[in-house]
Amino acid sequence: MVTPLPHHRPYWTVQYERVGPNLTLPRFVFLTELTRLFQKCRLSGSVFITLKKYDGRTKPIPRKGSVEGFEPSDNKCLLRATDGKKKISTVVSSKEVNKFQMAYSNLLRANMDGLKKRDKKSKSKKSKAAQ
Repeated sequence: MVTPLPHHRPYWTVQYERVGPNLTLPRFVFLTELTRLFQKCRLSGSVFITLKKYDGRTKPIPRKGSVEGFEPSDNKCLLRATDGKKKISTVVSSKEVNKFQMAYSNLLRANMDGLKKRDKKSKSKKSKAAQ
């Protein structure tokens, strides 16, 4: 009789943080998923990336009354990327910004090679058209 092999788990586990209704990915997973988004939209489509300061709040500030002693631990940045169908996000703390920025800029440089150059119109053509 053959015994089935046990389910092998990877040696690392991915822990997700909750930001609002969405889950944020760890930084290395975010970069690999962003690469996949760029590859998917290489021939047609767009990838929208937004960055915003994130203070750790998951609920909105109440309109009336005082804030209940909420103090952000450190400066963080929330990155979101979408192609219109799939959304991914991550939070980068101020301690990890330099390392993340290097990896992020290399990823952008590698995947933004399919951009079209604009036709720059010379000034002489504009001046002739105006006369």
